[in-house]
Amino acid sequence: MKLSVTSETGLLKSVIVHTPGKEVSLVNPELKDELLFDDIIFENDARQEHLDMLKVFKTAMPKDGEIHEITDLFGQALNTEDARAYFIEKLINRLPEENLKAIEQSLLILSGDELLRFVIDGATPSIPDFNMHPTPNLLFTRDLAAVVNESILLSRPAKKARVREAVLMETLIKFHPLFEGIKEKTIKISDQESIEGGDVLVASDKVVLIGMSQRTSFSGLMNATEGLLEQGIEHVLAVDIPKQRSSMHLDTIFTFASETECVVFPPAITERSNNVVALRSQNGSIISESKPSLRKALEELLDRDLTFINCGGSQRTNQFREQWTDGANVFAIAPGVIVGYERNTNTFNELKEHGYQLMNQYEFIEEYGDIPFDPTDKKIAISFLGHELCRGRGGARCMTMPIARES
Repeated sequence: MKLSVTSETGLLKSVIVHTPGKEVSLVNPELKDELLFDDIIFENDARQEHLDMLKVFKTAMPKDGEIHEITDLFGQALNTEDARAYFIEKLINRLPEENLKAIEQSLLILSGDELLRFVIDGATPSIPDFNMHPTPNLLFTRDLAAVVNESILLSRPAKKARVREAVLMETLIKFHPLFEGIKEKTIKISDQESIEGGDVLVASDKVVLIGMSQRTSFSGLMNATEGLLEQGIEHVLAVDIPKQRSSMHLDTIFTFASETECVVFPPAITERSNNVVALRSQNGSIISESKPSLRKALEELLDRDLTFINCGGSQRTNQFREQWTDGANVFAIAPGVIVGYERNTNTFNELKEHGYQLMNQYEFIEEYGDIPFDPTDKKIAISFLGHELCRGRGGARCMTMPIARES
């Protein structure tokens, strides 16, 4: 399947995910903050909630749609000696404080599967006296990279806890045949900068949004912008957002539900002004132009009116509560067909006021599970259980890396 993403809402054809495993059960409460978690997760329930979300995806995707488990892809990529050597060298260089150089020879003789388990869980019986922290954030595949048109922007994480995932993703793109047709168009930023996929939204084949956030630096944003403009993007909208845990990425406060509708957290989006800069290329230089608001910038560049739907509805407390539980982090599996956590009831009621049919995961699967799903002229907001997943501070968009959508 050709890898291409030209919007946030085109029919989902191929996506990379990770169903949580042992690594989330290895999070010690005393280390949860260092590992970027607000709470510990019960693995069994989180796993079932995630698998149920994938059933919704499968119901809506075309017959040839593909859901890739990222650990399967990693394992396949690490099957060759060259790939393992490349990965180990990068890991040693990126994590000098872990002293992995001391066990380099032991790592080199591990099988691909053993090496992967060591990297994700932080330990392996083959190297009994060496331990690292686990990598529980692998659940949030969105942050590792972003396919933009027919190029791929490789993330550079801001936090040490996610470095191993980034090195795995770089190795995956370089060695896995899935990325053969796109790897020559990989956009990378330098070691001193940071950018994460949760801050990158593909508004159209010409317009990309990048949040300057707690996790994406100004220099990282500019470096990524340069690469995107070279790959044919005409405008990058740099969106300055609050640098805080609750809004760590742009997609925690702003997502597309359809081509003309967005779910937004009002205090950080509609109530802020002069926090958006449009960037474009002109005669080899990047030209910037300040915009009064995100809505006005998008409407101008996309040449269409947009409706902003409030996360949490109109009541202030509900807006803050449901943004905290990822009410604004919806994921479109087709234009106007979105998925989000059931617990954000006020957000779903607001979507209903804007013409969306509300269905839970079971109702959607029962209605469309035995017939090809036709999203034409449909507006459906699908809720799924996520009481354990929600503890990780990420919603449906955070847990997905689309690599192919219908244009």
